[in-house]
Amino acid sequence: MTPLPAPAPSPDWSALADAAARARRKRLLGIGGGVLATLTVAALVTTAIVSSGTGPADGKNTSLPSPESLPTGPGAPSPSFSPVAPPPPPDPKDFISSADKDKAPISADTLFPGASLTLENRTYPKGATHRVTDCASGAQGRLGGILNANGCTQLIRATFTKGGAAVTVGVAVFPTEAQALKAKAQVKDGVASLPGSGVPTFCRNGTICRKTANSYGRYAYFTVGGFTDNKRDVTTADKNVFALGDDAAKYTFLRIVERGRAQASAAAATGTTASG
Repeated sequence: MTPLPAPAPSPDWSALADAAARARRKRLLGIGGGVLATLTVAALVTTAIVSSGTGPADGKNTSLPSPESLPTGPGAPSPSFSPVAPPPPPDPKDFISSADKDKAPISADTLFPGASLTLENRTYPKGATHRVTDCASGAQGRLGGILNANGCTQLIRATFTKGGAAVTVGVAVFPTEAQALKAKAQVKDGVASLPGSGVPTFCRNGTICRKTANSYGRYAYFTVGGFTDNKRDVTTADKNVFALGDDAAKYTFLRIVERGRAQASAAAATGTTASG
């Protein structure tokens, strides 16, 4: 009988494991050493850059200044403000309160331009216009004497019509606002109606008409309104006559206000004032 071969020795698993562990540690030490070397070189390069004050290849310094390097001394820039306040814009009313300041041309065409009066989508055709320097000649009753006594320099009138009614607006011009206010306070009777340019005579021969009086700045303005047949008296029921007179008065006021605004805007654009 042939004897069986001797059994092969079993592997020394413990020794093999120790050998594998030793080999693994060597590899890790090799990798770690390389990383450490790389980091060491990078740190040395960074230190050199910061120490030398130089930046990247484009020449820009990326280092930020420390708080101690910011300017804080007497020569450091600081905000500055002018101690002088700018002058206020001109007041439009200043330009229409005295002849010394109110220098813009004035006439029937500047006060009542165009062929009609338009206010809030309501339009009234314009009739005749007239200007006199003897203010009493354009007034009725005691108003003429009041205007002249208070220094009225001119009276400008314009007539507007609608639906059988007509109104004449008269603008009396004074040297000062005080004189215009005094004339308004003393008012008696009214401005004379102005026929012509297709508008027949109205508010004459004793017919009763509606009259108003007001002032703004150195201007006093008056209305007289009635019927173009010159026969009917105006009563409180005649709303069309009242509406026409009210619109004519408001339009006149707005034209005077606009006169002041235009002069104030021109003064602001040139840097002058109402008194300059």
